[in-house]
Amino acid sequence: MKQPDWNHLRAFLVTVETGSLSAAARGLGLTQPTLGRQVAALEQELGILLFERVGRSLALTVAGRELFESARTMGEVAGRLPIIASGQSQSVEGLVRITASDIVAAHTLPAILKQMHEIAPGIAVEIVAANDVRDLIRREADIAIRHVRPEQPDLIARRCRGTTAHLYGATSYLDTHGRPRSGADLADASFIGYSEADGLVAELNARGVPVTRASFKWSTGSVVTAWEMIRQGLGLGVMFRDVAEGAPGVEAVLPELAPFEVPIWLAVHRELHTSRRIRLVFDLLAEALG
Repeated sequence: MKQPDWNHLRAFLVTVETGSLSAAARGLGLTQPTLGRQVAALEQELGILLFERVGRSLALTVAGRELFESARTMGEVAGRLPIIASGQSQSVEGLVRITASDIVAAHTLPAILKQMHEIAPGIAVEIVAANDVRDLIRREADIAIRHVRPEQPDLIARRCRGTTAHLYGATSYLDTHGRPRSGADLADASFIGYSEADGLVAELNARGVPVTRASFKWSTGSVVTAWEMIRQGLGLGVMFRDVAEGAPGVEAVLPELAPFEVPIWLAVHRELHTSRRIRLVFDLLAEALG
């Protein structure tokens, strides 16, 4: 069997990671027909079918899922090569500004930055902890970590591993108000929400929790502040699993509820992606975030 072309494997890998040919083409700086030809060429090289059409969407075949795991490992190794080759990371210097939500900035980035400093000590990082979407086009930041898919055509975006969120409450709150057995038991509970509460109301209602806007006795634009309110027992709130699990004095409420999916996207302006230091930080973030 012919050895598959790495460019074809990369086209397949990014298509799976981004979820569509169009998004993968934008991420790789290719046209969609070109990307489609590369994926088709990979299928021909391997003699297997990787995708099947389900309506307007693509679904991985069994062979495609097996190949994806191997291709992802190859991609991780390939991603490290530019970083370690010839010790080039030691010679890259300068400031890189990363914007992320305050909860990601506080709970996720510090460990990544520590590893980054060991690899590229000449890079200085400024974290812009903001829950609004800072504009990469206007250079308010160099790299953005977002929970919504960037749509601007001048951005290179990569979908990362993502996480889930669940409903949590402080043990002190649950000791006082009782532990619910069903969503209906939360009709009179106090909730902690965010400035835009309508989406959260709809998500909780869809899971059988009968909340209204009036249920949210406390609200904030800061996820970090909301988490502290939950911990202090002011009410129940939705929080990232990575943050809440294992935190002392906090419990999952109705753990059988369907989790809230929280995507994570890494984005950089196409022009800035050519900068050695920004490309290095982007690649390190992509590896650390999955």
